[in-house]
Amino acid sequence: MAEARVYLVGAGPGDPDLLTVKALRLLRLADVVVFDRLVSDAILDLVPPGTARVFSGKQAGYHHMRQDDINDLLLRLARAGRTVVRLKGGDPFVFGRGSEEAEHLARHNIAFEVVPGITAAAGCSAYAGIPLTHRGLADSVRFVTGHVQDEAGPERDWAALADPDTTLVIYMGLRRLPVIVAGLLAGGLPDHTPAAAIERGTTGAQRRVVGTLADLSAQVEAAGLAAPALVVVGRVVSLAGTLDWFVPQSSADYAAACHSAVA
Repeated sequence: MAEARVYLVGAGPGDPDLLTVKALRLLRLADVVVFDRLVSDAILDLVPPGTARVFSGKQAGYHHMRQDDINDLLLRLARAGRTVVRLKGGDPFVFGRGSEEAEHLARHNIAFEVVPGITAAAGCSAYAGIPLTHRGLADSVRFVTGHVQDEAGPERDWAALADPDTTLVIYMGLRRLPVIVAGLLAGGLPDHTPAAAIERGTTGAQRRVVGTLADLSAQVEAAGLAAPALVVVGRVVSLAGTLDWFVPQSSADYAAACHSAVA
């Protein structure tokens, strides 16, 4: 029997054209694909018929499978000699808990490989016309999560995050957006700091709102944006109008274009 192995694969932010060549090759070789809720339907459509699929999605307030159960599932499948692809939206090691799963496999002597994916910060911001760095506007980038494990825990150091020369990319921040905005304003960022929210970035369903810290929460509410969404704060957002190149297609046209591109 071949050595048991699990592939922790990044699916990118949604557009299947952004899959790596290695990710696509492994999807076609897998016996089982264990996928999370951020993997787009267009990418799941690339899994060959007959390949087993296991949904392991999690979102705030609801876990279809607990993380411990996912860890144990990967272990059981690998020990059964299956070729396992653990497919994660974005990159497995950027807010994807891929390192926790890799730790569990390593503790039980199961070989694994990590296949990086385009993380949402890079993919969604580019498709929204927002560069993460730009000379004279931002010379660094910071990725943070808007989700906190313990709502009663200590608050963030907002002053440390409120750097006008840094682009701040907030994953899973929509639910706590008013708190995040208030914190950044209290930390010292001006209320006119450009800010954007991007829903389902890189896909045919992409929507975005662009404004300032002062009005972003109101714009998100008025537009009815929902998770999954990414929040970008910083002067680079001011380029969104000039660099707005992506035109979302209808779902049918988008799916057809995706299948043609990866065939």
